[in-house]
Amino acid sequence: MKISNDLVVEMYQKMLKIRKFETRAMNLFAEGKIPGFVHLYIGEEAVATGACANLNDDDYITSTHRGHGHIIAKGGDLKYMMAELFGKETGYCKGKGGSMHIADATKGILGANGIVGAGHNIAVGAGLAAQYRGNEQVCVCFFGDGSTNQSTFHEGLNLASIWKLPVVFVCENNGYGISLSQEKHQNITDISMRAVSYNIPGVTVDGNDVFAVYEAVSEAVSRARKGQGPTLIECKTYRHRGHFEGDPTTYRSTEEVDQWKKKDPIPRMEKYIIDNKVLSDEEIKALNDEIQSQVEDATSFALESKDPDVSSAVEDIYTDIVEEAR
Repeated sequence: MKISNDLVVEMYQKMLKIRKFETRAMNLFAEGKIPGFVHLYIGEEAVATGACANLNDDDYITSTHRGHGHIIAKGGDLKYMMAELFGKETGYCKGKGGSMHIADATKGILGANGIVGAGHNIAVGAGLAAQYRGNEQVCVCFFGDGSTNQSTFHEGLNLASIWKLPVVFVCENNGYGISLSQEKHQNITDISMRAVSYNIPGVTVDGNDVFAVYEAVSEAVSRARKGQGPTLIECKTYRHRGHFEGDPTTYRSTEEVDQWKKKDPIPRMEKYIIDNKVLSDEEIKALNDEIQSQVEDATSFALESKDPDVSSAVEDIYTDIVEEAR
């Protein structure tokens, strides 16, 4: 598949934006400035970037607890994301969602989700709505390897298959369900094999190769828009950090981490860019500096934003309905 240089640069920008945002969040969390937990996407940037590069503004995604990368790849605003991490009133969810529940319906981002496997059936609902409207919208459902043992995964694939819904199921197989390796929680090597049970296409790709992800999702999105139903795509990747910041990661060896870091998707893409003369070294540096500046601006925006007023704790919820019922 021929990919234009403009798209190559756009995907590279997205990957850099994810990496730099996550690195800043990592450092801010270590400094005690971000409350709650953060689950970072460092090392997995190629999956969200390659997948979302195939989507239109009105297409949907569902996300996970490790969702910052998905949201950035779909066009989320760094300022509102960072403010949400800080719990500020200027955040995407007015400071009530935090890291694991960022959403922006105007961009088709139906929400990150702290419940493992919760996105599968949300994606099926979005796919059903798109099919009903007949407007060729699709939904990409991101999820981890651990969630494929949940009933929601099987329910979602079954319904999407029966009804030929425009859903692309993208499994980010980073090898671990929290601290349990895939070989200990599943008796299969490739999760894409499970597509056979629902008579839909299943494919496994190198999740650290943004071009491989882009091409696989491109084919799946094309099928979905034509009314040919869902696809299951497994992207083999690796998170450089722990399951959450503060995770001691005693369940994996230094050698394993080092081997995977050699497959880091960003240096791999930079090599392609240099080898194919897409950008010069100077242009790459300028792009890095520009994106770092955007991340710093987002951080300043979050730090300078106000905390939510206590009275807002009962806004945008079902309290009034409950009170009326009493």
